[in-house]
Amino acid sequence: MSRTNTEGVRQRPMPKPDPAADTEIKLTSNNDKLREEDHPAGPVKHGRPMQYFRIAFFAVFFFIAALGIHSAQLLGAPLYFYNKDYFYAWQAVCKQYFALVLITGTYLFAPTVIRISGDASVSGQLRQFPDGRLECDFPERLVLIANHQIYTDWTYLWWVSYTAACHGHIYIILKESLKYIPMIGPGMMFYNFIFMSRKWAKDQPRLKHRLEKLSTRHTGPILGRKDKSGLDPAWLLIFPEGTNLSPNTRNSSARWSQKSGIPDMKHQLLPRSTGLHFCLEELKNGVDWLYDCTIAYEGVPRGSYGGQLYTLRSVYFQGRAPKSVNMHWRRFAIADIPLHSKEETENWLLERWREKDDLIEYYLEHGRFPADPAAVDAVEKSEEEKKHAKYIETEVRPKSAWEPLQLFAPLLSAYLLCNILIKFVNLVLTGRLSSN
Repeated sequence: MSRTNTEGVRQRPMPKPDPAADTEIKLTSNNDKLREEDHPAGPVKHGRPMQYFRIAFFAVFFFIAALGIHSAQLLGAPLYFYNKDYFYAWQAVCKQYFALVLITGTYLFAPTVIRISGDASVSGQLRQFPDGRLECDFPERLVLIANHQIYTDWTYLWWVSYTAACHGHIYIILKESLKYIPMIGPGMMFYNFIFMSRKWAKDQPRLKHRLEKLSTRHTGPILGRKDKSGLDPAWLLIFPEGTNLSPNTRNSSARWSQKSGIPDMKHQLLPRSTGLHFCLEELKNGVDWLYDCTIAYEGVPRGSYGGQLYTLRSVYFQGRAPKSVNMHWRRFAIADIPLHSKEETENWLLERWREKDDLIEYYLEHGRFPADPAAVDAVEKSEEEKKHAKYIETEVRPKSAWEPLQLFAPLLSAYLLCNILIKFVNLVLTGRLSSN
């Protein structure tokens, strides 16, 4: 297995103090206000009338698409009692449609540069099409971990699964309160997303049940190429920090650091290993690889919080998307992770997180992650540039301008089926009235 090349990063001397550090933005509380001129994405690009228009347009687009997809989910629900394989295949297609909603919405409302890099462990797996799109040649079954910076992290990671043709088979571990969001919550339950209450006694049996589902072999038309084990495609996304980085969670991490004696992170929260250890133990016979993504957003100053700078409002409605989203990829063989001991698994995860902390420190110093040229196959303007390419620069977008039209398919199917059901009920009622 190819090991990560971050050892060199970890042995670097600490950077010299920046004389301009006192002028950097530092948000230490949720109540801190940011001056308009200090925002890393620049001034607001849209006035209030345009913001209201964008909110209305986005709401209509998202509501219609989500309503159609959720209607299709409900219409496919009876398949569960007829043939579960067909039911799971139906829901996988619905999940693909929802991924397309997120991708199209981000492309239209929050376009930004996505900069991809990696180390030698992902050599040859990150490629760029001539039209600029990203292709990730990742396995169909993997566990994916990432640091959690802002609320839209999972959107960008779901897009990565789209570039690997696995966007219908991603399973995300979320906090339980999200399942109570109207329409969205039930939709995510159909997708078999895993909701956690953060009480392990309650979460463990629920998590075990879902992971057993991911290790079940189906014979129906599940989309995917099927790996050598014969199991269905499955990407399990876990944020080991448990929540995104903010002043409140930062303080909680610092308190836990003092209580446990574990040195705190500089740019992240201390990760929790219990859930990850359990997932890897349950899946180790059917999943070979754990992929790690380190995410950094351009313009977030040292000591500040991306979640306060890049809110949903600023990103999607004010025109203040991050100037770039930077993703650095590594992979680890699950067989090499010391799962025989929870303590050793925790130490292994902490070590990876300290490497990620060093990667983010490197990013803050250089504006780029340390990239291995062998990791990416990027499209450049000339052969000479391509020879030295270390990064893929792309964007979140559909494969073609016509692909978003597929979003009308679930709504149309729902309309046609409801129309048939109404006519059938009318025929039954008319027949009864005639007989009477």
